[in-house]
Order: sequence, then structure tokens, then C-alpha cells
Amino acid sequence: MWLSQIHGFGSIDLRSMQAENASNVVPPTSRSSNYIALKYCNFPQKVTGVGIEEKESYCCYMVVFQYGSAVLFNISDDEAESYLEIVRRHASGLLPEMRKDDYAVKEKPFLAEDMQGGPDYIVLKNLDTDGIRIIGSVLGQSIALDYFVSQVDGMVEQFTDINRGMEKTGSFTMDRKKLFQLVGKANSNLADVILKVGLFERSEIAWRDAKYAQILEYLREEYEVSQRFGNLNFKLKFVEHNIHFLQEVLQNRRSDLLEWCIIVLLSIENVISLYEIIHDTTVVSV
Repeated sequence: MWLSQIHGFGSIDLRSMQAENASNVVPPTSRSSNYIALKYCNFPQKVTGVGIEEKESYCCYMVVFQYGSAVLFNISDDEAESYLEIVRRHASGLLPEMRKDDYAVKEKPFLAEDMQGGPDYIVLKNLDTDGIRIIGSVLGQSIALDYFVSQVDGMVEQFTDINRGMEKTGSFTMDRKKLFQLVGKANSNLADVILKVGLFERSEIAWRDAKYAQILEYLREEYEVSQRFGNLNFKLKFVEHNIHFLQEVLQNRRSDLLEWCIIVLLSIENVISLYEIIHDTTVVSV
């Protein structure tokens, strides 16, 4: 059984990471440039009639994605930290709390079908590097979605508090700078999910071979990727609606302020004119 762990970081510099770990990089089989796969082998040497026998089960893999996810295969909990340290050296914008999930991948060479699914595990007839890439892509996207959902949930909570305050007081306190920051955060979250995470990009590996397409579709369904993105998009629509409403309120406040400024200026001008008239009248009468 291959145990996989999914960890979330900030963005990762794949170029520098690849240069530092060149001997462990698995040659790519697609044009995708948002991840690299690394292979580490520490197998015992068994002397046979033809020399040294290498067992794939003694190898472990790490699939690292530019947007900040790292998926570890066949690495125990007590060994995971040393491999994650390799990633940290090339990560920027580290999250205050690293997210983690576990998933089991079982290998059965005599399985009648190419794959079978189960709760929190998948059974494959054969697990190769392309299979690891496909599984890693979905697991990496899932942990990234968790992060973005938590970010958007925070914004929803902020606007919920604002709406409750308006319900009680009939007004709200937020400056334009804070509102624009929320606009930027909402837009960047949506852009990151679509562009950086590549949630809807076609997988060349799955496109070339039906068995990988089956694994991809099963895992996307298992992790409810489309449904979770739909929920995320719905929450962003709520945020967007509130942003537009508050922008209008702030704009109206600004218009009211300008109107009052004009009224005050006109009043001052009238006072000055009245003073000049009274002054001129006084001078003439003298």
C-alpha cells in the first residue's frame, strides 16, 4: 500500500527546486509546467545471479506544485518532515498553519480492472509515475481548494458581521481602502483557483490513456472538486454582491459630503457678500 500525504505551503519556486534536486527529478511526460515529480530510492541491495535487484516499493515520490501543494507517496510520518524541508527551502509566503490530508493508494497486480475505488483509498492494478502524477494533481488541487475556501469563508464572515451591524444601527464603518483590499482579495482568490491551480485544465496524461482518465475522473468525483468549486464561486458571488452594495453606499456618502461642502462654501460666500454689503453701507452713511 502506498500512503499519500498532501501538504499546503505558499507558492513554490519549481525552477530552483528542480536545479537543487536534479538527480531526483522524474522526466516529465507532458508539457505541464506547474509541477515537478521527484523520486527517492533507498532500497536494500539483494545480490542475485545477475547482480543487484531494485524493488520499486522501496522508492518514494514527491509531487510538488507551483501553487503550494506537495503530495508525498510511500513516505512515513516520521520521515515526512525531512522531505517537506526540501520544499520549504523553495517556498515563499508560507502559510501560518500548514494543511495536511491523507489518502491510501493500494496496488494489486492481479486486479481484473485497471482501478477500483473505496472510501479514502483507491486500488490500482499498477501504480507508475504517470499514475502518481494524476493522483497527485487531484490531491494537490483538493488541499489548495481547502485553503481558498477558508480565505473566502473569512471574507463571508466579515460581510456577515457588517450586515448584522447595519441591521442594528442602520449604518456601517468601513473606509474605501479596506473595501478595495477585499475586492482585490476576492478577485485574486478566484484567479488563483482558475489559473494557478489549473482546476479546469485538461490533463495530457489522462487525454492520452483512458485508464488515467478513469483515475482522474474518479478522484475528482471522490473529492467533489467541481461541487466544492461551485460552492466557492457561490460564496464569491455573495462577497461580490456585498462589495457592490457597500461601494454604492460609500459613493453616496462621498456625494453627500461633496454636496455639504458646496453648501458650506456657498454659505460662506453669502456671509462674505453680506458682510461686504453691510460694510459698504456703513462707510457710505458715515
